[in-house]
Amino acid sequence: MNPKAALGKMTYQKYNCTACHQLYGLGGYLGPELTTVMSDPARGEPFARAILKTGTRRMPDFKLGEEETDDLVEFLKYVDLSATTYKSNK
Repeated sequence: MNPKAALGKMTYQKYNCTACHQLYGLGGYLGPELTTVMSDPARGEPFARAILKTGTRRMPDFKLGEEETDDLVEFLKYVDLSATTYKSNK
């Protein structure tokens, strides 16, 4: 895991994202599963960045700075790349 992704993992933990979101099928059910959000043709990086910047009706706007957003995106890219077995089971 590269240093930016590691910082993103800490940011993911800091904001308790797992309370609402799943990675590799583990976590909450309120928000969408995020394991393959980056390679999903209907979502991807621009979608993830937009949601992280503004939140939604169900997800609060955490007022993330550019660096935290970049780190979270790097972490989600890392998760997506490491999810080959998970992707083959879908």
